[in-house]
Amino acid sequence: QVQLVESGGGLERPGGSLSLSCAASGRTSTLYAAAWFRQPPGKEREFVAAITMKGGATYYADSAKGRFTISRDYAKNTVYLQQFSLEPEDTAVYYCAATPGGIATSKASDYAYWGQGTLVTVSS
Repeated sequence: QVQLVESGGGLERPGGSLSLSCAASGRTSTLYAAAWFRQPPGKEREFVAAITMKGGATYYADSAKGRFTISRDYAKNTVYLQQFSLEPEDTAVYYCAATPGGIATSKASDYAYWGQGTLVTVSS
């Protein structure tokens, strides 16, 4: 079993930056591919970024390319999502997800473990 806890959300102005963290605990918590998804108000959950188990490959939604960076720190069992040039459209609850094995995908159904989410609000 793996537990995921997100942090780092908050209110930021357009053009600003935030850094989200996802701390994992439980058995073999480093041996997972991980991803970030988000759910904007009134909309469905959508893929943001993913990283493979060994961290050698990353994948991004078009909306995140060039503005967001996903990374992981194995020693801290933590996955990060650095957000730059934030836009009001980035307002959403951001969820961390993890799946056993090394393959990172953009499908929410491929991920077995989820955090509770952290709210990011981008507004002037």
